[in-house]
Amino acid sequence: MTVTSVHDPSHREALWELEDAFERGDLITLFGRCTVSYEGRAASDLGSGDRLCILKPDGAALVHTDEGRQPVNWQPPGSEHRAAVREGTLRVRSTRSNPDETLTVRFDRVHQLSAMAVTGGRDLTLHGSEEDLRTRILERPELVEPGFTPRETERPSSAGPMDVFGHDADGNPVVVELKRRRVGPDAVGQLARYVRALREELGVEGAESDDETVVRGILVAPSITDRAAERLADRGFDHVALEPTPEE
Repeated sequence: MTVTSVHDPSHREALWELEDAFERGDLITLFGRCTVSYEGRAASDLGSGDRLCILKPDGAALVHTDEGRQPVNWQPPGSEHRAAVREGTLRVRSTRSNPDETLTVRFDRVHQLSAMAVTGGRDLTLHGSEEDLRTRILERPELVEPGFTPRETERPSSAGPMDVFGHDADGNPVVVELKRRRVGPDAVGQLARYVRALREELGVEGAESDDETVVRGILVAPSITDRAAERLADRGFDHVALEPTPEE
């Protein structure tokens, strides 16, 4: 693998390295003192400062400061990168035509330039997702409670799709809300909306109807906050502590 890393290059040296890296399809990082301007659907200017510029072979461009995880300026994939030396500065441009947008970074000084081929694939495998949690419950419903029978996943309601809908051992309808990590009161509120929507659909106004049908709510999550536990108790809902994947 070809790896290029140069410190404090002149503008001409940086230009030659960039042109070679563009030709190879490398991922490029430049760190240095620069200004940034954008022209397109709007316009913006960023004054001089030390920043990190990342140029990806798919056309994406990102400019980062020392704060936050989001770039302060960026261009999406599909843009075209070009470099030139103009009026004593190294100018790096990322442009696209639909819509017409140009991001221009002008370096007074480049502290470091690196270029390399990035390999290893782009497919991200998630572990411990809500889908894993759903699969565990569908394969072993007793993990929710003895006698629980799943009937539908993503069951539509006026409040949105329910993660899992089923019945308990007594035949009561049960709404199961899945969370892959520790959650707070917001998750209880979400579950309450689904339960309320199902009660309205079934014509059950309160916790119990005349025929003693009870619409139950169960929050399945590895853990919950104390405040979430209080709200569950207030609403008569239950919590089941369950990890998305079995512990080895």
